Amino acid sequence: MAHLNMNTTWNESCEENFNNYDCKFCNGNRCYDGKKGIIIYVFTLVIICMGLPLILLAIYSLSSLVRKDHGAPVYVINLFTSDLIQLLCMIGWVAVKNNEQKLSDIFYLYYYGLLSSVGFMVCISLERYLVIAWPLWYRFRRTTKTYVVACVLVWILPPVFFLPLYLSVGFGTTEIIFAVFLLLPLPLFIFSLGGTLKALSTSLSISSDVKRRIVAVLVVVLLIYTLLFMPTVIFVFLVQFKVIISDDHWLASNILVQLSPLADLILYIFMRKGTTDKILVSLCCCRMQIQESPNEQHE
Repeated sequence: MAHLNMNTTWNESCEENFNNYDCKFCNGNRCYDGKKGIIIYVFTLVIICMGLPLILLAIYSLSSLVRKDHGAPVYVINLFTSDLIQLLCMIGWVAVKNNEQKLSDIFYLYYYGLLSSVGFMVCISLERYLVIAWPLWYRFRRTTKTYVVACVLVWILPPVFFLPLYLSVGFGTTEIIFAVFLLLPLPLFIFSLGGTLKALSTSLSISSDVKRRIVAVLVVVLLIYTLLFMPTVIFVFLVQFKVIISDDHWLASNILVQLSPLADLILYIFMRKGTTDKILVSLCCCRMQIQESPNEQHE
């Protein structure tokens, strides 16, 4: 996010002389030369090859779970759709060469998908919180209209981020708006997780398996958000205070952001029945084996 340069992508010299690192690759918001260009190029290809089939499979699988009174899959399907937009844009970064106009269009589309995915992560967290903390209210308020309105709002909100670009207020200002947009959900994620944990002891109408799955989803959402998005947010604010961020740090933060479609697939794993229990059993078994090993050595 430190510099917008959309004049070139993976150029012909990179194809002709790959081993000499004579190349440049742009991932939509920043261009990298030489070895860094190769690293981000390879990572982008790996994310595309792994993420595209898995997300399509997850969308197909979750579509069978969608019911009138079952809202979480709706938000997750929309989340995967926004991830799909990001992956298609990554394909565009790899395919488009020396076309500034096409790169500019891909840039807008990629961050539209990225910001939309954060919005649907907020919807998932709040929906899971309401299931535990306000079960009766949630049972009578959850309707198809509610889901539709929430999804429409999430899809139309990200263009607010692009407005400064159209008004030509400068990319630096847009970076700040982008960072603020990503920072705003943090209190909501923390509130949802904290409120859910607080309400668990008083919730009697929900089975223990459902409780564990809800808590697992909230924890995964917070971890994905903190580990993948917060480094970029921190770097953007540090730059505003004249702190110099090295290209290596920008490279790492950009790779983390690009990993978000793959990380979102973890939500699909934890939403399946029995997955959380199997993971907990595996962890308990591993812990017991670790505790038994020192005892055996002592004997």
